[in-house]
Amino acid sequence: MAFPGTHNIAYYHGDTFELTVTPKASDGSAFDLAGYSSKFFIANKRGSGAIQYECTSSISNGVVSCTILPSRGRDLTPGTTYFYDIQISKSNDSVVHTLLTGTVTVTADVTGAV
Repeated sequence: MAFPGTHNIAYYHGDTFELTVTPKASDGSAFDLAGYSSKFFIANKRGSGAIQYECTSSISNGVVSCTILPSRGRDLTPGTTYFYDIQISKSNDSVVHTLLTGTVTVTADVTGAV
């Protein structure tokens, strides 16, 4: 395993943003996600004292799907850079892997609808 990977997100304020992650084992085969659950959090900073925003995530058919819904996106301030982690865990967090991490840069929308 070569977790975590890094991917920076450019988020357009108030839109739906969808991201899928298909983890691979070190030999390139599909990583077995049986028994795992997923978490997708955005935060204003890394480390303790961060304000965290939980986003939608799920696992199906070997793929981790993550979504920033407009209702959650409205909590993010345009012009601000946030940080995120996508994690999978098994057996009440006895095994935890961070699959992907990076920044979320929020751009204000044109319509002003949000």
